[in-house]
Amino acid sequence: MNTNGIARRTNGNGTHFSRNRFANDSALAQDAPLPYPDVDETELRGDMHAASSVDTPLRDDAFALTDEEKMERIEHHFTQILHTLGMDLRDDSLQGTPHRVAKMYVKEIFQGLKPDNRPVAKVFANSFQYGEMLVEKEISLHTTCEHHFLPIVGRAHVAYIANGSVIGLSKINRIVDYFARRPQVQERLTRQVAEELKRVLNTEDVAVVIDAKHFCVAARGIQDTHSSTVTAEYSGRFREESTRKEFLQYIAMNTAG
Repeated sequence: MNTNGIARRTNGNGTHFSRNRFANDSALAQDAPLPYPDVDETELRGDMHAASSVDTPLRDDAFALTDEEKMERIEHHFTQILHTLGMDLRDDSLQGTPHRVAKMYVKEIFQGLKPDNRPVAKVFANSFQYGEMLVEKEISLHTTCEHHFLPIVGRAHVAYIANGSVIGLSKINRIVDYFARRPQVQERLTRQVAEELKRVLNTEDVAVVIDAKHFCVAARGIQDTHSSTVTAEYSGRFREESTRKEFLQYIAMNTAG
């Protein structure tokens, strides 16, 4: 298992993404008719938020370029996009836009793709012998839909039951932020956060719930600005109804102010 949450595209025994990745999905199988025949196939699969792995798909040479080389290439290609759209880059407002976008992609919103940016999540002995669940809720979440490259904004709620070790509270936020700063699918993000916490804390007793608004739903397509998407991952004792219910009650508590 790749604990960085990244899978490479390979032609050998590794992960290789192609149309066949939907072979086990009756609605999206290779030979199955599309449920909406008048809709472009690529668009439909994006709208269905299809994801093929808990790991983020990356090529084997994903880290061959330096950040500066990536920014240079992105700046060049984004300049071409703006030209294609008919924008006049001589305008004062647009002159620096390709560079700003390139820097934003590499240094900010997609910095979670780089393993060097993974937070060092130091754990400590549970010297207080605290045996109940610890809940960190209302964690700010900003990520990017990998299907349309539009924002996903919401909150994450995380809980764990210590198995001899505890983690600094801010590290939970940093783990969420790290996996959010890459092109994402919300279902994958939920699982990646859970898997990382299980690895760091050496416990199966972890729960993650994410509630977020997708701008690919709000700003295009159906243009629904009110709906949100909720995903959850429960493992260990959180699969028990009573423990899961207790966690959800804590999430619902009004602790603001």
